[in-house]
Amino acid sequence: MTSPRSTADSFAVRYDSAPDGVWRGPGRVNLIGEHTDYNDGFVFPFAIDRSTAVAMRTRDDRVVRLSTDFSDTVAEISLDALDVDELTAGTLNGWSAYPLGVIWALRHFGAGLTGVRGFDAHIASDVPAGAGLSSSAALMCAIAVALNDEWRLEFDRATLARVGQLAENKAVGAPTGIMDESASLFGTRDHGVFLDCRSLDSEVIELGFEKHGLELLVMNTRVDHAHATGGYAERRASCEKGARLMGVPSLRDLDIDDLERAERELDDETFRRVRHIITENQRVLDTVRVLRTSGPSAIGDLLNASHVSMRDDFEISVPELDLAVETAQANGAVGARMTGGGFGGAAIALVSHDRVERVADAVLRAFSDAGFRAPECFTVHPSDGAGRVF
Repeated sequence: MTSPRSTADSFAVRYDSAPDGVWRGPGRVNLIGEHTDYNDGFVFPFAIDRSTAVAMRTRDDRVVRLSTDFSDTVAEISLDALDVDELTAGTLNGWSAYPLGVIWALRHFGAGLTGVRGFDAHIASDVPAGAGLSSSAALMCAIAVALNDEWRLEFDRATLARVGQLAENKAVGAPTGIMDESASLFGTRDHGVFLDCRSLDSEVIELGFEKHGLELLVMNTRVDHAHATGGYAERRASCEKGARLMGVPSLRDLDIDDLERAERELDDETFRRVRHIITENQRVLDTVRVLRTSGPSAIGDLLNASHVSMRDDFEISVPELDLAVETAQANGAVGARMTGGGFGGAAIALVSHDRVERVADAVLRAFSDAGFRAPECFTVHPSDGAGRVF
């Protein structure tokens, strides 16, 4: 886990003073429910024990300065440039678009930027970028909770989740749903966040991994992806097309009984995209039900089916993800699937504690034999959501 103390020490080196405090935003694993969030559907992620830490101190002027452990660049901007209805193209660039986008988005939810002071912030993270573990939401939620405290905004967590989504959609240009921010903000130790993305109602559901001797193994393929580029946007457009042709506001309004009509009325590609969303929504509901009645050891078939759907119907997997999933399954995983937006990133496997090393070693060997870049394998644990550390 990122050390809040070392982040505070790095802040002191950069800015020659101690911070007011340190806040953290965790990354997330999506246990099941992929690409359903922007279709008003159901998702079931959990916050993880890898996070982004932000050390912050307010200033006496309107300047914002941002530094990080992962870039030599110090971003500097006046709050006046962010106190606008629409951002001018080129105002925000690179990694700083995420935290600066949060400031801009806070304004759209009622935060008056005219009377607030600028700040210095230093950012550190151990959430791998591009791995499908939502390093972007971890950063934005850490900044959001920090500014909520420092500027005394008193926004609730549901509002902060919407702030993060608006920032990612408009300031960064990634057409993501609200799942990632919700997981990072509402996470609870040893629980998942069951979220209805239409109503934004959420419920924490006990996972029971530790009680049942299970671990969640992340297999980061190190094939980078970016939500702001084409594939993600194309899938979202396909879903919108499917909903329009089926005569519903969103694919959330369709269920298993509508698949026969969808197959008749849609072209093959659009039908397969729609089928993934319909069946994935059902898998989320089934996973929550099975966890409540039978425990985590019984959800493996649902995880496996989710991967097949993403591979064949939504077509967002890559050979490295398929190999990681197949190898984990062949070596005794309860279940495995890719996680995140796809086109790279990470797969996850639910594995009994005594098989974690075996599965990880098998995945490393399989990647070597295939001539792929060595993956990064590590376990994560459901953790508490974003907040102040000290």
